[in-house]
Amino acid sequence: MTACTPVGAAEVPDGLVVQVGADDIDSLVQLAAEGGRLIQVFDTDANKVAAARELVAEAGVYGTMAVDRFDGEHLPIIDDSAAAVIMRSDFSIDSGEAMRVVRPLGVVVFPDGRTEVKPRPAGLDVWTHYLHDPSNNAVSKDTVVAPPRRYQWVGSPRYSRHHDRMSSVSAVVATEERVFSIVDEALPVSILLPPRWRLVARDAFSGVVLWKKPIDKWAPHLWPLKNGPANLPRRLVAQEDRVFVTLSFDGPVSMLDAATGDVVRTYADTEGAEEILFRDGVLYLVIVRDRPSLTSLSPAARNQFYWQETPRRIMAVDADSGKVLWAVDSPALPVTLTVGDERVLFHDGKSVVCLNRDTGDVVWKSQPIERAEVIQSFYAPTLVLYDNVVLFSGGETAGVQTGSWYMSGKDTMTALSLEDGRVLWQAPHPPSGYRSAEDLFVAKGLVWTGETTSGRAVGVFTGRDPLTGEIKVAFPPDVDTYWFHHRCYRGKATENYLLTSRTGTEFIDIEKHSWDINDWVRGACLYGVMPANGMLYAPQHPCACYLESKLSGFNAVAPAKGERIPAWATKVARLEKGEAYDWTPTEDVAAEWPTYRHDGERSGGTTANVGIDDQIEVAWEANLGGGKLTPPVAGGGLVFVAAVDRHTLYAVDQESGEVRWHYTTGGRIDSPPTLYRGRVLFGCRDGYVYCLRMKDGALIWRFRGAPVDQRMVAWEQLESVWPIHGSVLVHDGRLYTVAGRSLFLD
Repeated sequence: MTACTPVGAAEVPDGLVVQVGADDIDSLVQLAAEGGRLIQVFDTDANKVAAARELVAEAGVYGTMAVDRFDGEHLPIIDDSAAAVIMRSDFSIDSGEAMRVVRPLGVVVFPDGRTEVKPRPAGLDVWTHYLHDPSNNAVSKDTVVAPPRRYQWVGSPRYSRHHDRMSSVSAVVATEERVFSIVDEALPVSILLPPRWRLVARDAFSGVVLWKKPIDKWAPHLWPLKNGPANLPRRLVAQEDRVFVTLSFDGPVSMLDAATGDVVRTYADTEGAEEILFRDGVLYLVIVRDRPSLTSLSPAARNQFYWQETPRRIMAVDADSGKVLWAVDSPALPVTLTVGDERVLFHDGKSVVCLNRDTGDVVWKSQPIERAEVIQSFYAPTLVLYDNVVLFSGGETAGVQTGSWYMSGKDTMTALSLEDGRVLWQAPHPPSGYRSAEDLFVAKGLVWTGETTSGRAVGVFTGRDPLTGEIKVAFPPDVDTYWFHHRCYRGKATENYLLTSRTGTEFIDIEKHSWDINDWVRGACLYGVMPANGMLYAPQHPCACYLESKLSGFNAVAPAKGERIPAWATKVARLEKGEAYDWTPTEDVAAEWPTYRHDGERSGGTTANVGIDDQIEVAWEANLGGGKLTPPVAGGGLVFVAAVDRHTLYAVDQESGEVRWHYTTGGRIDSPPTLYRGRVLFGCRDGYVYCLRMKDGALIWRFRGAPVDQRMVAWEQLESVWPIHGSVLVHDGRLYTVAGRSLFLD
């Protein structure tokens, strides 16, 4: 491939694609129309940028593909986010800068046609099952994950649908390049609207939506508050090239192509699968044949949907051929199926059962081990396999509690020998989570538990020897944090941190015995958060606690990494002068409605005579290309309105409705501009404030409110890490605005 040769579609991966150079973009326009990619083109030539913007807009894909200026040396994209960076000639970007922007396993295409793939750094880990892997030990081996200090990406929808009904997020898993989730994307305006469940694939490092797969019928979305079902997250498993999922609530297990979402295989006789595990090419399934009908949701949750003693079918299926290797009929407590190197284990309601992984034959059965007398839909016991030790906690009292002030009862955890099932030790198990499964982690070679359910609990964490149960370490929180109960999901962990959610997400350092509290980020009800790929993934929640500061949407947040503002950025001028910078207005321009809600007080009122109802009629309509528009403002005989997702401000003749001029920026314009003395002033999600001449849209100046021009994927488009709202405040000749997303990140 030469410097002037268009990049073929087969060479451009899905995800965030960055091209340096605005020439030869026709093939990229076509790719943008196909979906699965977010494309950004940068150039230093303002004329080329303007021409390319018109071309992209005419194709109807502006927003999905965008064009902007840059300095020719520094790519205005955050680290580790682009799936591909395509370099053209005549720019001063070195290979290190391109490799900074591209994500692990992403590709840089150089002007001479060479390509270089960015290696995956050591220390990163994936999260392929609900509880990390088929051992059920919800502990990531990721050593990069640490307390969040930087934003990586945020995706839609902004909130889950309802606080008092079933979680809108059922499952999330991650591979090296992708994140998969099962999400209800129906409008949140009313929970009575029908659900719209989707299996959604995103780029793990940019959040770009790669594909969506409709789920025909899922668990009832009107399921009552804090009632699970606790085993719902067990229906999704991902490997690098494959995804295993049930595409309906009572349907069979399907294998999908991870890159496209196409169904590769549907497994026979797997209808009613409740849980999926995968290891060494074999699927291990829990299948229920007889399930209570859900004719009335609240009574079902309270009275019918307890775990039934009805036998399940434990089945091993070769993933490639679909051949059933073996099947065993037995009661099986939810979320207790566990797979090791040679053994398959589960709790049958009385004892832990150990099967030969190859044949399904019973190897041993433990003595009876206590569990909650009734397994309600919100609760699931915990069974973890670690080396040659089997750990079980059955929630004898926690599994039936309903109050947020629940304190330590008489619950136990039991350690068994994997070899023969004998009891190694037994110890108290403190209550954790809230109206959810509970925590039992093995990290740094110790078994960790902590009392976190109640706001009255101190929150002491204890680490025990897995072979003897001896307490090796115990420590309380070293910070004061308020909470009324743990969030409505169980915790997760890495080898370095225990991740609880007493308020937001606490990073409890296992070595230092210290707590880092982050009240402003929390995960989805039922599911929680996921540490993987060096980041913390926090899916959508419905919560209003700390609403002014808490993150919304599907968030990926990353730890600190060097200086946030590079040294070179402090030397770059923030003010850029436009072609109309020296223009001076000869007279003030009347503005009938000059800013959002009329004035700086946002009164929403005017003294103008607007007539009465029977005197008002439609004078004109203007087609601005569809999509979301901002409210209008008016002045100087013009009406100003922005096409939000197409980054374009329009000036429309107030009398005729004709478009007088339009101006395209580097990002969304989320609210109307402010008119002041012949000028049009507005902020943009690209991190800049723009000042245009009202009569013709000529640029007077733009000012970078962001400390440095760096962009991330936000709400399915590129935005500045420090965006600015469109409607700026002008008072006494000065403009006021705020740039940024969170007080706690970047």
